[in-house]
Amino acid sequence: MLRASVRAPAGAEAEEALVARLLDLFPAGLEEERDAAGRLVLSVYLDSRSDLPATTEPWRVEAVEAGWEQRWREFHQGLSIAGRLWVGPPWQSPPPGLIAVVIDPGRAFGTGAHATTALCLELLCELEPGGPVLDVGCGSGVLAVAASLLGFGPVVACDDDPVAVEVTRRSAAINGAAVEVVAADALHDPLPTAPLWLANILLEPLERLFARTDARPEQAIVSGLLVSEPFAPRGYRVSERRARGDWQALLLTRRR
Repeated sequence: MLRASVRAPAGAEAEEALVARLLDLFPAGLEEERDAAGRLVLSVYLDSRSDLPATTEPWRVEAVEAGWEQRWREFHQGLSIAGRLWVGPPWQSPPPGLIAVVIDPGRAFGTGAHATTALCLELLCELEPGGPVLDVGCGSGVLAVAASLLGFGPVVACDDDPVAVEVTRRSAAINGAAVEVVAADALHDPLPTAPLWLANILLEPLERLFARTDARPEQAIVSGLLVSEPFAPRGYRVSERRARGDWQALLLTRRR
């Protein structure tokens, strides 16, 4: 097993840009630490050098010591959300009294630990449950599964990545959640009608998604946005905004 590490450029915006870029390549998650100079170091674990995609980053690759599996498990920790949800891996036990959303870290983005996912879940917990939900770009399915377990329904999750579709179906089955998972390109394919959208994607696809004139929802929880990136789609107002570090999530409500 190999550990590939790269040091981020100095500055919060440069760090977050690198994190966002690498999460596209390694959706299971990144190990983050600071070196002696305070610079952010991002690491991933690989079976071989051939698993490292071609990037411009100066990767440092080294063999890891015995016990790396436990270190990887220690990196993925469960997270309590708004006193209602717990999102975590299957090898941890949720606290009593919380709705458990079990997500096995794998090949699709969304373990619950990233700020954008946690912020979306916080906003979701504050809405009155009930009614259809569409999870756009579902990744691991964590948002769709949480919505179903909170009492929303029917819940549909879509992604154009076959891996994400497979992983979301598995996540729904593990949690006993009623989620219909479909393969679809949300920027071009027809979308089911739902009054609430969940979209934890990046700014550019969010702009393209809300530029569509068909099937737009009454409300949407969106993230994948840096706090420096304003997002105000035509016809919507920002009802709630949450920030953590350099990331933000918004609850959008359609104007009357």
